[in-house]
Amino acid sequence: MFTGIIEELGTVESLDLLDGDAARLTIRGPKVTEDAGHGDSIAVNGCCLTVVEYGDGVFTADVMRETLQRTSLGGLEKGSSVNLERAVTAHARLGGHIVQGHVDGTGTIASRSPGEHWEDVRVATTPEILKYIAEKGSIAVDGVSLTVTDVDDASGTFGISLIPTTLELTVLGRNTVGETVNLEVDVIAKYVERLIAGGNVTDNGGEQ
Repeated sequence: MFTGIIEELGTVESLDLLDGDAARLTIRGPKVTEDAGHGDSIAVNGCCLTVVEYGDGVFTADVMRETLQRTSLGGLEKGSSVNLERAVTAHARLGGHIVQGHVDGTGTIASRSPGEHWEDVRVATTPEILKYIAEKGSIAVDGVSLTVTDVDDASGTFGISLIPTTLELTVLGRNTVGETVNLEVDVIAKYVERLIAGGNVTDNGGEQ
């Protein structure tokens, strides 16, 4: 589990595609690797990846076909900047919101409107994603925990506001109009939808 509070900007060292349905991603991130171990989870632009190799401030993770299809990771290239966050520990503060690192889909930066102290950004996405997004609710955009300012179903967009710290310390400060971002909606919304639809969850986590 993650909080959506980015720890550092990493740099892609390489993205090697394997037979078209998987990839091996190597990223330089001195902070997130300072206590890394084999099998640890690190969120890369909001995608929970497992460390398979690490050392000298660099870690490598395998990216499966499902992740390549649902996220923007397949479009990374050498030198790309990425948001990095280690999995939260039991004693850490939950500064953002509950983020699983399970990306639901992608969106596109539709517009950016700089202000004196912040920047308003609109993100376009599909109706399947937009239905889970609520005004003043939480959403993870490229792994960054943000508050939704408004939702416009007619245009298929939602708004977020970025403070100077977010603009400076995450890739959202660098994204241009038309670029793809990873989106993870609030997991509670998905469970509520399933319960309303008649899904019956047992005490042991199975389904009846």
